[in-house]
Amino acid sequence: MAAQNPSPMKKLLAPALAFLSPIVLLADNKPAEKADAKPAIEPFKVGETAPNFRIKDTSGKEINLAELSAKGPVLVRLTCGCLGCDKELPYFQALNEAYKMQGLVSLAVFKEADAKVETYAKEKKIDMLYAVDSKGVSWEVWKTKAMPSNFLIGKGGQIAAISTGCDPSGLIAKNLSEKAAGLLGEQAVDVKAKVDVARQSALPAK
Repeated sequence: MAAQNPSPMKKLLAPALAFLSPIVLLADNKPAEKADAKPAIEPFKVGETAPNFRIKDTSGKEINLAELSAKGPVLVRLTCGCLGCDKELPYFQALNEAYKMQGLVSLAVFKEADAKVETYAKEKKIDMLYAVDSKGVSWEVWKTKAMPSNFLIGKGGQIAAISTGCDPSGLIAKNLSEKAAGLLGEQAVDVKAKVDVARQSALPAK
């Protein structure tokens, strides 16, 4: 049987299809790009200037980090009321008590509901500045996702120490206590030993 000649239309389309095929393959092999991709945020480092951080306390009064650090060192603690942070709280209360008369200001920011923090603060007898940030905006300002995160700010606004993560044993608080003492020119208080001894004394006698 004699071979059929291609139609005039096929003759016209063949070159066009041959030209388009490589483009289609290239397009299929190209990795998709996310339109909402955001560049990675570099965390703060020791030695950098602290952010312009402002937050209102539970009474509605503004707490301005720049104003506080102009007078002396400030310890900013981004925290919550979870079991780990709760066990760590006494060490930071001891740290606050050890240096507040020498000029250290401790500020705790809780990622909890207002009512819960109010009850928690009364129960734990929190004697330091504290505020509520249930939406976690403060974590964005301080470029961290860790719970908790601690930032020790020297007088003038420079970050002197950073610690992240929870340590119920009190070692993080002890290290920050030593850093704070250095900024204040004071002898370091072993807040870990102080709390551990108090806890041991509170245990019922065997």
